[in-house]
Amino acid sequence: MSQPIPPQPQTQARPPIRLTAQVLTCVGFTLIACLIIFVAQDEFLSVIRGPMGIATQLLCGLVLSALAAVASYVSFRLTAKSEATANTITAYGRLDLSGLNPVWISLAAAIGEELLFRAALQPLLGVWITSVIFLLTHTPVYQFRRVNRATLVQAAGVFGASVVLGFIYQNVGLLAAMMVHTALDVVGLYVVRNALRGARA
Repeated sequence: MSQPIPPQPQTQARPPIRLTAQVLTCVGFTLIACLIIFVAQDEFLSVIRGPMGIATQLLCGLVLSALAAVASYVSFRLTAKSEATANTITAYGRLDLSGLNPVWISLAAAIGEELLFRAALQPLLGVWITSVIFLLTHTPVYQFRRVNRATLVQAAGVFGASVVLGFIYQNVGLLAAMMVHTALDVVGLYVVRNALRGARA
């Protein structure tokens, strides 16, 4: 008579991060940003408004967003088989990317993060220190647990994107920075979603 095989413990996949959690995080960023701007800066509206008018920011934002979207997609295509890209796909694979969620997540992140890092912190700390803080806050997402070439490439990408957004905010305005941030994230999240679907097929 054969012995019954004991049931094997099942490893449960971590549940996806819902859109609601993403939006609430960005609402928190927005509230913190407004508090910092209100307390630490002289003119609330001038920080939000930026150096260029709304129409100019929209026009510059559209052009820069298109360039950012193309650069993001080309970058993925060129590095599709790299460990850094695989790590990025894994990091964002926990997000609920169904339906139009990539768009809503990108918009929420662009508004919350640009208000906090660019409008609230950058006038106080400058582009470079703010970008270091931006990188540190993204460390849990990217899971920079060990230092290797792939991790350094990912970190350089996040830091570089923050510096570019910082200079856009400084020279064009907040709206343009939000638009470029949205474009980068939308392309990135749709690339992640397509890669995950391709891996399951």
